[in-house]
Amino acid sequence: MTPADTEERRHWMAVLARASADEIAGLLASLPSLPAPERLRAPETGLVMVRGRAGGDGGPFNLGEMTVTRCSVRLGEAVGHAYVAGRDKRQAELAALLDAALQDPARRAALMEGVIAPLAAGQQAARDAEARKAAATRVDFFAMQTTR
Repeated sequence: MTPADTEERRHWMAVLARASADEIAGLLASLPSLPAPERLRAPETGLVMVRGRAGGDGGPFNLGEMTVTRCSVRLGEAVGHAYVAGRDKRQAELAALLDAALQDPARRAALMEGVIAPLAAGQQAARDAEARKAAATRVDFFAMQTTR
């Protein structure tokens, strides 16, 4: 894989990890069906340790544990992997299936346009709405200081 392919795969895996199983399945329903994958690792749920850094650049510390579900499938020659937050096994399996399918250049364009792009746009819209909501509560302390 080239660095550009790696970046593109990183992008679609991040989008799939944040999308719900219903969102993914709804978008997949409008596309030609994918062949049944071979399960290499059935969806399984476990815990991972989340690490943090004090101040962003300080020493690392263990923040706590987080529930994660993982899955691996093979679709032809491609192997797809997925790690998703929470216990949704269907989401992990759909994400792994799409990861494998997106590695096939013949399928990539249609899946990027039909699944990844709409999911990414929806996620960006949700982030923008949250940012607008937070910005509405912002206090400009400089302005308060000059009014005395």
